[in-house]
Amino acid sequence: MRCGAVRAMFAPMVITPGNMNFGTGALASMNNRSREIFRSIVDSYLATGEPVGSRHISRLLPITLSPASIRNVMQDLEELGLVYAPHTSAGRLPTEMGLRFFVDAMLEFGAPTEEERRKIEAEVKAASQDRTLEGVLAEASSLLSGLTRGAGVVLTTKENVRLKHIEYVRLDAERALAVLVSEDGTVENRLVAIPAGLPASALVEAGNYLNARLRGRTLGEVRAEIEAARQSAQAELDELTAKLVDAGLASWAGLKGESQQLIVRGQANLLDDLRAGEDLERIRLLFSDLETKKDVIDLLSRAETGEGVRIFIGSENKLFSLSGSSMIAAPFRDGAQQIVGVLGVIGPTRLNYARIVPMVDYTAKVVGRLMQGR
Repeated sequence: MRCGAVRAMFAPMVITPGNMNFGTGALASMNNRSREIFRSIVDSYLATGEPVGSRHISRLLPITLSPASIRNVMQDLEELGLVYAPHTSAGRLPTEMGLRFFVDAMLEFGAPTEEERRKIEAEVKAASQDRTLEGVLAEASSLLSGLTRGAGVVLTTKENVRLKHIEYVRLDAERALAVLVSEDGTVENRLVAIPAGLPASALVEAGNYLNARLRGRTLGEVRAEIEAARQSAQAELDELTAKLVDAGLASWAGLKGESQQLIVRGQANLLDDLRAGEDLERIRLLFSDLETKKDVIDLLSRAETGEGVRIFIGSENKLFSLSGSSMIAAPFRDGAQQIVGVLGVIGPTRLNYARIVPMVDYTAKVVGRLMQGR
């Protein structure tokens, strides 16, 4: 399946305008011989991570070319910025620009095998029967990690869960704890200031008022009705209780940035295929990147703006500029067809894109169907 068909199936990939223009021109300027040699270099890199020389390529090509002819083409590819020689007289490796060009213009995507599809569906379904939503997403992350030998990542937000119960618990004369219990069993505590002189009955009254109106709704839905709730509270409640409701709603309105959850599983898989000291240093830097959760969340959030799979390669994103890593990510939707999270795989730039892209897409669809059922 060529790139055009893949884009129709998985929605547009992330491509900067500069790379898109470059890719179009480079593809037009490459003859079949150049394309086959470039494909051989990239395929060899994705399989081994090692530079490939002209003699080895001559044995791989379906056409007969001398090593000297291949070296001339490799030099042309190097001048285009698609490949480079890591050492003098060494073979060639694709540049990050070359990898982007290959993924966007030349890569043929496969599909998950029947066994992989059954495994994804069975494990996600099994997790949904005895776990919270967070547990299901953690299982999906672990599943992707195991299938791809990369680190599985999931980003979602607590404001997607539906509320079951809201209660205020007094801590002292000026503070109370607003406790939100969701339908999936998770609990969110928010510290709120309470008006001076507030009687204990006002805490109960404020909780009852909110439970009657907000039960079964998500925090996202709550946010849309905050102003209306404030206005009605002024009319139906005494002044002090209305202030307490106002404080609680205002605190929950600020949850958006804080409620994002990042789940990472399988980092140890990244240690399985180290080939040199520089690989170990790259993985150390990637682990450091993954610990900087805010940057990972920001990157995954960019995948929420598209319809399908997105691919981030190396220094295209500042998060991976040092570790030389890639991420493949796809959003998933709830029953209202709203994007409520992103899942994906992080690993070295020589990820098996052809296999992992459709696998990530399929897993996102399975998780989405589960959420729609809920």
